[in-house]
Amino acid sequence: MNRIISTLFLFLSTITFAQTWSNDVAPIFYNKCAQCHHPGGISATSLTTFNEVSPMANAINTYITNDEMPPWPPNNNYQQYVHDRALSSTDKTTILNWIANGTLEGNSANTPPPPVFNNGALLGAGDLEVRIPTYTSKAQIGHDDYACFSIPSGLTANRVIKSVEIIPGNRQIVHHALIYLDPTGNELTDSIGGDCSSPALQTTTLIAGYTPGATPMTLPAVAPLKLGIPITSGSNIYFAMHYPAGSFGEQDSTKVIFHFYPINETGIRQVYAAPIIENWNFTLPPNVVTTVNGSYPAGNAGLTNNVSILSVFPHMHLVGKDIKSFAITPATDTVKFIDIQKWDFHWQDFYFFKHMPYLPIGTTIKAVGHYDNTTSNINNPNNPPITVYPGLNTTDEMFLVYFHYMLHQAGDENYDMEALMTAEVNNLLKDENANGVSIYPNPSSNEFSINFEGKKGDKYSVIIYDTQGKIVSTVADKLISENTHITATWDGNTFQGETAKKGVYFVSINLNGTFLSKRIIKN
Repeated sequence: MNRIISTLFLFLSTITFAQTWSNDVAPIFYNKCAQCHHPGGISATSLTTFNEVSPMANAINTYITNDEMPPWPPNNNYQQYVHDRALSSTDKTTILNWIANGTLEGNSANTPPPPVFNNGALLGAGDLEVRIPTYTSKAQIGHDDYACFSIPSGLTANRVIKSVEIIPGNRQIVHHALIYLDPTGNELTDSIGGDCSSPALQTTTLIAGYTPGATPMTLPAVAPLKLGIPITSGSNIYFAMHYPAGSFGEQDSTKVIFHFYPINETGIRQVYAAPIIENWNFTLPPNVVTTVNGSYPAGNAGLTNNVSILSVFPHMHLVGKDIKSFAITPATDTVKFIDIQKWDFHWQDFYFFKHMPYLPIGTTIKAVGHYDNTTSNINNPNNPPITVYPGLNTTDEMFLVYFHYMLHQAGDENYDMEALMTAEVNNLLKDENANGVSIYPNPSSNEFSINFEGKKGDKYSVIIYDTQGKIVSTVADKLISENTHITATWDGNTFQGETAKKGVYFVSINLNGTFLSKRIIKN
């Protein structure tokens, strides 16, 4: 009898304390998965509701156990970046336990309001819009399509870029887009062979990239830190587009929107973007793993200026296995940039540092990578493997590490880059009333009064999200309405009690199982 009672108690305890979608799991999917897996997003599978997620439990279990999803290649124990997508160990345990215990939903009225995604331009119309012509993907089953487009900017005067927003014309087929500046205007469009992955001229420089879930590149643009990238009149904008296998016949017309500083703006520090590490002198024989190194400057001279590093972008192709980049200072200190232990050609991005690394004069920048040109590499385009050389086509190889960088000034390493970059989104357009939700004042620098209609006795929750779908503040949590008119107030602070940064946020409301939303601008 005691054994039966103990077993029953254990069973009841499991039911009582098991994770549920409503109370435990939904916020993780909102924060880490929904950026790609939402209606209109890059993935054909939306993962924003219990009914969408629970049937995918077995696949999700596999992806999480194998660290395949969400895609976040950098090793977070090596360096910290803005807009980190990786699951924490607690997140993983919560999801896996939820799956193991039968994917319980819990009380749907307790489900947090989901994030709100804007599939249009977040930063508004901007100062210059450049769009590729309508393109039909040639990516059949088993074959990706890589196309490059060189489009005249039409600029008649030199300008300085402060923000770049890349907007896919068809989010469900644009796997990634890399945007380059071609000051010569001599790059050519290459959309025939399906294997164009980069420009042909070394004077053409990469400035920004789009991957699913990415935010616009918004450089700090207000004193004490005003940063910008020059673009000269007559430049072309070069698009390197990747369309995934199976998107054959689908059409896309991706565009990029540039925001410029006013002409004659002063106090702007120039940001440079360049492949500082380049190695074009290597051979990858078949059936072996080969190590490739790169160093800058050549020899042992070291940097001739003090430099601040904003971001890092390592680049390999399909045979790449892993890549690491770092610097050695004159004092033999190691400055860590990035460590990607499992290279994936399909997930590439500029990784902006939360705090800019400082490289003093005499520092040497280094990188080391490995290429797996064997049959065990499932991404190897050749079976049997053949000798691979450096080149511009996807089936060739590259060993590059791009950086955004600038000349160092005292205190650069102390800036909170995530806060400063996020603040620039305050240039967004005014919002309109939607879904029966009114917010006053909006924009505001302080409190926001959030108003909506319901019934007496309704249960409601109100959550503030940022544009990445991450929770900023819980304004109301499963409260019961005492009136038909409901008012909630956001004090403009985060859930940590800190003042929220300037920029755009979304208020998301669960009103007795019905979801409402509206955009908020904090200035």
